[in-house]
Amino acid sequence: MTEALIVVDVQNDFCPGGALAVPGGDEVVAPINAMMDRFDAVILTQDWHPAGHSSFASSHPGKNPFESIEMPYGTQVLWPDHCVQGTSGADFHADLRTDGDLIIRKGFRPHVDSYSGFFENDQATPTGLEGYLRSRGITALTLAGLATDFCVAYTALDAARLGFAVTVDLAACRAIDMDGSLAAALTHMESRGVKLQSRV
Repeated sequence: MTEALIVVDVQNDFCPGGALAVPGGDEVVAPINAMMDRFDAVILTQDWHPAGHSSFASSHPGKNPFESIEMPYGTQVLWPDHCVQGTSGADFHADLRTDGDLIIRKGFRPHVDSYSGFFENDQATPTGLEGYLRSRGITALTLAGLATDFCVAYTALDAARLGFAVTVDLAACRAIDMDGSLAAALTHMESRGVKLQSRV
């Protein structure tokens, strides 16, 4: 069995001091760096939004961050402006190893957000990650990164749906945990056969 590590969105804007900081977000860097050499392939995902992206609250007059709206593809949480292309906030954390095999950029289409490393939030537009993994003969994935209850969970659920064996290393993840979103995400992942490692 060939196994890949998927490192999800360990970027400055999701770390302390960033525009959409995940509590303890920088704490995942050291464990992720230590894990990398154990895998046959390492893929990093990178949130990569154009300015004025439709998921930004600032693009919707009268709306505030963390409110929700309905988009053509479903309910969308509105976020603070974050991970804008070419800004330091979109850069990977300075201490993160980026010598992996592939970087997948997502969320660059102005009118649809992208949590998963596999599909945009319309659940139809692929990022190309699945094809890359299939061509490498990879059948098992371990996920780490930010945030457990959004981009990590969506990536894990899509991977399981696509038939990969999926493990989420919770010791190398941190969550936003908005209105019970972490507990809901963990339950959802387990119900779809995702293995949760180091569960606290």
